[in-house]
Amino acid sequence: MGRQALVAGFLALCAGLVLVACGENMRREARVKVYEPSSFYADARSEREVISGTVALGMLESDTLLYTGKANGQDATEFPFPIARATLERGHERYDIYCAPCHGLVGDGAGMIVQRGLSPPPSFHQQRLRDAPVGHFFDVITNGYGRMYGYAARVAPEDRWAIIAYIRALQLSQNATIDDVPPEQRQQVAGGEP
Repeated sequence: MGRQALVAGFLALCAGLVLVACGENMRREARVKVYEPSSFYADARSEREVISGTVALGMLESDTLLYTGKANGQDATEFPFPIARATLERGHERYDIYCAPCHGLVGDGAGMIVQRGLSPPPSFHQQRLRDAPVGHFFDVITNGYGRMYGYAARVAPEDRWAIIAYIRALQLSQNATIDDVPPEQRQQVAGGEP
C-alpha cells in the first residue's frame, strides 16, 4: 500500500467521523418552527418583522425609466437601454406569446381572439399609437388599459421594453416607404438585381 493510499484513507476516515458527529448534533439542536410561539423574544413570536425599507438582493428598482416607463414624471420618449437585434428577437417572441392573440401578428388588432368574436383592440398602425411615446406602451403593458389587463406580474420589465421595440419595428414595417430604405439597398427591395 502506497503512502498516497494511506493518506487518502486517513482523510476519508477523518471526514467520516466529522460527518457522523455533525449529523448527531444537528438532529438534537434546538429549533423553532415558523410561526410557533417562542420564549426567546419578549413578544413570544418566533418570526421577526421585516425591517422597513428592506429590499431583497437584486430587487432594488432604482432605475425609474426601466421600471416605470417615466422620465421626469412623463411617459418616456426613449428606451432605457440600446435596442439590438437580440432585443428585437426577444420582443418578437414575447409579443407572439402575450400580444398576438388579440393584437394580431402584424399589430393590426385582428388576432385570433378577435376572429372568435371578442372586440378588437386598437391597431398599432393608427397615427395616435404611432405617435405615442414608448412610455405609453410600457404603462399599458404594465397596468392594462380598457379591457386589457396588466401584465406586470407576467412580463418582466426588460421583456416589456423588448415587446415595445418589436411593436415599433412592426409599425415601421407596415408603414414604410422606399425612402426609409438605405439608398444602397433600394434597388434590391424594389425587386431589381443587387
